[in-house]
Amino acid sequence: MSFPRQYARTQRFSLGVPRAFTVAPDGSRAVFLRSRSGTDRTGLLWVLDLPSGPGAGGEGAAERVVADPAALLGGAREELSAEERARRERSREGSAGVVAYATDAAVETAAFALSGRLFTADLRTASVRELPVPGPVVDPRPAPDGRRIAYVAGGALRVADADGGADRALAGPEESPGGGRVTWGLAEFVAAEEMDRSRGFWWSPDGTRMLVARVDDSPVNRWWIADPARPGSEPAEVPYPAAGTPNADVTLHLVDVGEGAVEGGAGRTEVVWDRDRYPYLARVHWSAAGPPLLLVQSRDQRSQLYLAVDTATGRTTPLHADEDPAWLELFPGVPAWTPDGRLVRIADEGGARVLVVGDRPMTSAALHVRAVLDIGEEDVLFSASPGAEAPGEAPVGEIAVHRVWYRGSGDQGGWERVSPGGAHVASAVRGGDTVVLSTAAPDRPGPRAEALRLPETGKGAPEPLAVVASHAETPVLTARPRLLRAGGRGIPAAVLLPTGYRDGDGPLPVLMDPYGGPHGQRVVAAHNAHLTSQWFADQGFAVVVADGRGTPGHSPGWEKAVAGDLAGTTLEDQVEALHALAGSHPLDLDRVGIRGWSYGGYLAALAVLRRPDVFHAAVAGAPVTDWRLYDTHYTERYLGLPDEHPAVYAANSLVTDEGLSAPAGPHRPLMIVHGLADDNVVAAHTLRLSSALLAAGRPHEVLPLSGVTHMTPQEQVAENLLLLQVAFLKRSLGVA
Repeated sequence: MSFPRQYARTQRFSLGVPRAFTVAPDGSRAVFLRSRSGTDRTGLLWVLDLPSGPGAGGEGAAERVVADPAALLGGAREELSAEERARRERSREGSAGVVAYATDAAVETAAFALSGRLFTADLRTASVRELPVPGPVVDPRPAPDGRRIAYVAGGALRVADADGGADRALAGPEESPGGGRVTWGLAEFVAAEEMDRSRGFWWSPDGTRMLVARVDDSPVNRWWIADPARPGSEPAEVPYPAAGTPNADVTLHLVDVGEGAVEGGAGRTEVVWDRDRYPYLARVHWSAAGPPLLLVQSRDQRSQLYLAVDTATGRTTPLHADEDPAWLELFPGVPAWTPDGRLVRIADEGGARVLVVGDRPMTSAALHVRAVLDIGEEDVLFSASPGAEAPGEAPVGEIAVHRVWYRGSGDQGGWERVSPGGAHVASAVRGGDTVVLSTAAPDRPGPRAEALRLPETGKGAPEPLAVVASHAETPVLTARPRLLRAGGRGIPAAVLLPTGYRDGDGPLPVLMDPYGGPHGQRVVAAHNAHLTSQWFADQGFAVVVADGRGTPGHSPGWEKAVAGDLAGTTLEDQVEALHALAGSHPLDLDRVGIRGWSYGGYLAALAVLRRPDVFHAAVAGAPVTDWRLYDTHYTERYLGLPDEHPAVYAANSLVTDEGLSAPAGPHRPLMIVHGLADDNVVAAHTLRLSSALLAAGRPHEVLPLSGVTHMTPQEQVAENLLLLQVAFLKRSLGVA
């Protein structure tokens, strides 16, 4: 089988990989999702029963299927609501079956939606039942005690008894006075797409109340996305908050889970904060360790507040404020409380990204903290990359798991590595003293998931409990990335040469293969991340992947160097990496192509339009070409408001006179690819660029993809896109 076909059939080798782990607090079981094979899109819900007692090793560990969609649906085809399709598009979820679930606090009950229907599972006995509730169901979540299941249907937040008894609406549905749509319990577009907040409701620890987001989208401008291949179908109406335009109106409410919670709004209290100054509801946390926590941001994202909520009145009290002249980043897992009531956050302090517990920074500039994974009675589990002050031999592209003690006898004022030595990318989920650690490394395909029992501090290595089997296919090729730092700035880079290439074989045409922008790290210490680049290399190219300024994983200053200048900074670093690597690698600088998708597509088009002296051909997939057409939370973070900074938007655009201006030189071949159903980077970006290029007399090719969104999960599309790109690049660069 060819690599493009296998890559497409396996959805980038993600099918069959165990994921979405939850570990019971007593360490007795781990719950996860996995399909039956590396080409099966249907996710099943599984439980891994773990051995107990010290020295158990892997003895006694056993897997069992809890929920099989084929059996639960009786072979019927899965039907998805518009809300569920949108939720999956925001999370880039391309598989089917059980794609998400939630559990109670004891990890004994799970709830999930399947074809818009609500199911619950007893994770101890593997018994599954369907609850007869109105649908289609979105985002069901059990109460911490497992007695009730909350979910969203038809824009209303509803709650059902887990035993199949009463079901009732707690909030909504309602019509917006502004003519839009009001939803309760769902995340608005920018929260799900840009803030990494996919939820819209949160249970209280005792299961008697909820915090619920009310979203009124009537202020948001309406866009229409049509399918030109089906002229008889109506276009889809999409509320899209483009830069400089109004966002949805988001409020937060305390809602009692009681019979009187609907009539006249009884049992409902609005949470109050200065929404004019801080309109973005970025994070919500509610645990038994303290009052509910909110993180709210100003529209320019240079100011944010951590707030505690008074659950009796809905009033909020500021706990901490952050200010930054560029912007403030959002992080997974924070803010949160420790069990003894200390605020946990991630902050940019002293030029480093550090973990802070209470008032005390727990890490230094030797680590660049990425996420908080779990908070224990005495320690915090977190992921981090080598920081700006890490030793010079620190692995390029590494993301490791660590833990640090904030109290007790183990409070050393330092941290301990949990994931193994050697370059790798890791994540972890913990319950009690048991973690499921997922690691990927450059020298082996796919991630490895293993259950471990953590020792007390200083008591030795973690005890292996079980390896969670992966059903993913083994790639037909082996990636051989050389991970290094390039140029005076030390730009993280990966270089891939054709399989079998030997020193002395002569220079190779070059393919730059970046994402190159915010929130998109491509140079990682993992094998599968470089498979597509290796395939392009095997077609006769020297492939270079460079993570210049603006990309994550290095330092706050590195990321924020693009403030006000996405175009100039990110393009400059691609050029620097290319020229620096040419001194030590067989790069033919007279034949340089570049390809990319999304921000990488923007960067690819930018390269041939502004630096035709360096780049000789480009493939731009789903490129952002006019930042006025992209969403508020992302675009305004880097470029400000368009009406206040019109020159900044013009300088970073591809479609303005300034954007199209370039030094005298030849017009380089450019292929632009775009899905016509894309509701994130809409096809108008490509159409406007094509019109501007035509008006400027610049030749180019446009490949429209009918029915394709910002993802390309369709097997034939994904396969043929790779083949068409390599054919275009070979033709344009004169590669045999």
